[in-house]
This record gives sequence, C-alpha cells and structure tokens, in this order.
Amino acid sequence: MTNILQLLVMAVGLMLVMVLSYAALSGPSASKESGRRLQSLRFRHSDSMVDKVEAQYRKTVAARKPTAMKLAGSGSRMEALELRLRRTGKGWTLTQYLYVSGGLALAITVLMFLKTGAPLLALGAGVLVGGGLPHMLVGRAINKRIDAFVTRLPDALDLLVRGLRSGLPVTETLGVVAQELPGPIGEEFKLVTDRIKVGRTMEDALQDTADRLNLAEFNFFCITLAIQRETGGNLAETLANLSDVLRKRAQMKLKIKAMSSESKASAYIVGSLPFIVFALIYWVNPGYLANFFIDERLIIAAIGGLTWLGIGAFIMAKMVNFEI
Repeated sequence: MTNILQLLVMAVGLMLVMVLSYAALSGPSASKESGRRLQSLRFRHSDSMVDKVEAQYRKTVAARKPTAMKLAGSGSRMEALELRLRRTGKGWTLTQYLYVSGGLALAITVLMFLKTGAPLLALGAGVLVGGGLPHMLVGRAINKRIDAFVTRLPDALDLLVRGLRSGLPVTETLGVVAQELPGPIGEEFKLVTDRIKVGRTMEDALQDTADRLNLAEFNFFCITLAIQRETGGNLAETLANLSDVLRKRAQMKLKIKAMSSESKASAYIVGSLPFIVFALIYWVNPGYLANFFIDERLIIAAIGGLTWLGIGAFIMAKMVNFEI
C-alpha cells in the first residue's frame, strides 16, 4: 500500500511540474496582441457605420459585469455551486446537495469495503460516486432547462417584435412574454419584470438573468438591447433579425448533432465496454478477479488503465464537440 501511495504522489507531482512549466514558458502571443492593437486603431478612426457599431458592441461587452465568471472561478466555490443549483430551476438548496453527496459517498464507501475489503478502493469509489453522480444529475437538469429556454427564445423575440410594432414600450413587452410563454422562458422574463418593478434598471435586470443562465443566445439579446439604447435605430427590426439568426443557429446545432451522432455512439461504446466486461466477469466468476483488489501490481495497472482510458475519452469528446 505504501508503494502505491508513493507512485501516486510521484505521478501527481510530475503532472504538476509539467503544468507549471507550460504555464511559465507560454506567454501572450505577439501576433494576436499586434492584431488587437491594429483593430482598435481601425475602429477608432474609421468612418464606416459597420465599424462604429462593432466598436460600440465591443465597448458594451467590456462594460458588462463578469459576475458569472467570478462565481465560476476562484472567488468562491460554494457560490459557484449555488449558482449551478439555481440554474436548474428546481429549488434545490446547497445544504440538500451536500447532504445527498455526503450520504451517497458514505454508503458507497461502506458497501465497497464490505464487498472487497480494500479501504483505498472503497474510499475512491465513494468519493467518485458521491461527488460525480449528483454533479451529473445537476448538469442534466441544467441542460434540460437550457434547451427548453433556447428553443422558445426565438418565439419570445417574435412576441417582443409584435409588441414593439404595436406601440408598446420594451418593459411592457417583456411582461407580455412573461405572461404568454410557459416554461423556463416565461419564468426568467417574469424575474426580469419583477426586478424592474422594484426599481432596478432594465440593463441590470437583464444582466442578472444573463449571469445566471450564462447563455450565448440570451447574451446576444442583452447586447442587442444595450447597443440599440446607445446608437438608436429600429429595435423591432433588430430583434426580428436576431430571432432569425437564433433559429438558424439552432438548425445548425441539430445538423451537427445528427452528423456526429455515430461518432458519439462509438465513443460511448468504446468508453463503457471495459467496465461492462469487468462487471460481467466479476459477476460470473468473482474468484477470477479476486486478486484485482488486493495485489498492488494489479491495482497500479488498473490506475494506469483508467488514466489512459480517461485521456482517450477526453480526446474523443473534444473530437465530436463543435462550437457554433
């Protein structure tokens, strides 16, 4: 057991040295910095309306408060976790999440120790299941709610366009969307209108929702409103164009999902096959794999195999993941 711990410490130390070396040796790209300065000069001295709008867009994006990035970064992990729970829309609290994770980890650890008699393996399985399974369930709930929100967002923009063309102000049209559309889209717009009613500005109310949702589509909507208030113009036409862009974006996502479905299925099969075979052999003949939880050489081989399997799964996931 001591040899295993020593090997693990050495592997972790070597990995940290490699990461720190890469971070120390890699600096900012000179070409990117030069291109950024030239682009800034072009926006500053250009007379083109397109360049002026793009410069205002960049100014608006830079002025937005990066609250979500601060919560998801090194500021506070508990606040980042609480933000994830709020994004589910289920009303789950941080205390409930911690209780479920701790209880599940303890139960799996006890069951694995009683079954195998290996304390290190039981502890690792308990931590993995107790921390991973609730995280996966929360992520699944977030993705489901986000998909429902993104699907109805173009309809909400069309409703806003009809309200603006009929002469209603923007705040009134937001209230109409909150009343007419069900599901997450109506809930989020209702929160926006409630904040406006208690004295918040429309930009701050939309910013709070954008920080919680962290969606590119809703950020487009917020930036469009901010730019229109700065530069003027026909807001109804702008939102109609944004609705069309979002629908085309959703169609492109569906096409990419259909084209990459075969590769994803292959990745799932290849990634799960070793675990399925191991479980079947252990169920049919437990004595054949009895030494697997006791012999240090087999444990080291298992750790190495899981590491390389995780690297392969990560690479396959990146190969079939396309950003739009």
